Amino acid sequence: MKILIIDDDSDIVEAMRMPLEANSYEVISAKSGKEGLQKVKDEVPDLIILDVMMETQTEGFHVAYKLRSEEPDSEYKEYKNIPILMLTAVSSKTGMKFSLEKDEEFLQVDDFVEKPIQPKKLLEKVSTLLTTKKSKI
Repeated sequence: MKILIIDDDSDIVEAMRMPLEANSYEVISAKSGKEGLQKVKDEVPDLIILDVMMETQTEGFHVAYKLRSEEPDSEYKEYKNIPILMLTAVSSKTGMKFSLEKDEEFLQVDDFVEKPIQPKKLLEKVSTLLTTKKSKI
């Protein structure tokens, strides 16, 4: 299984890469939303771990919107069912809090987790999202 991590913080990427690779996941990464969107096309990952704040405070949301677009001519339409785990420090930096139940339309992601994430929690979330994806196929 291939996981794409889109995050501009190389320390965070490495902290996630180690437990994922130790559990036999193939990990690729991108440092920006633009690079991440290109890697989605090039690599077709099974799961995307997406940071919210990169070049802008909402860049991750924009990436998720593009990937989940319902537009028939979207260049990302064939990738819209790839699960997205949003990784964020938004609530600690801005005071904003999100809930999948009440913000589902806004978030356009399958799950989210606050930074810093513990390796065990990361692996649980990844496994759950990949299992859910398989059951939808």
